[in-house]
Amino acid sequence: MAALLVRGVRAGDQGPLSRLSARERDVLALISRGRSNREIARTLMLGEQTVKSYVSSVLTKLDLQDRTQAAIFGLQQGVVALGDALKPDPD
Repeated sequence: MAALLVRGVRAGDQGPLSRLSARERDVLALISRGRSNREIARTLMLGEQTVKSYVSSVLTKLDLQDRTQAAIFGLQQGVVALGDALKPDPD
């Protein structure tokens, strides 16, 4: 499911998103949807500490200061459509 959140990002694409692994892009997409680390962990079936590590890696690779900047960046890059950012996940 999370892989579907990252639209139009392929391994060969240029730009800042190409610096991220597929899992980091999944985490960025969920941050852009306003999800907490706990929610991201549950969605991706990871431990919360693992999610924290991914968030830190995303921030470092994209030279961002915090998850708010990461969420804005993800929306600007079209990782998640603005209209979908705060919609609840379908069950």
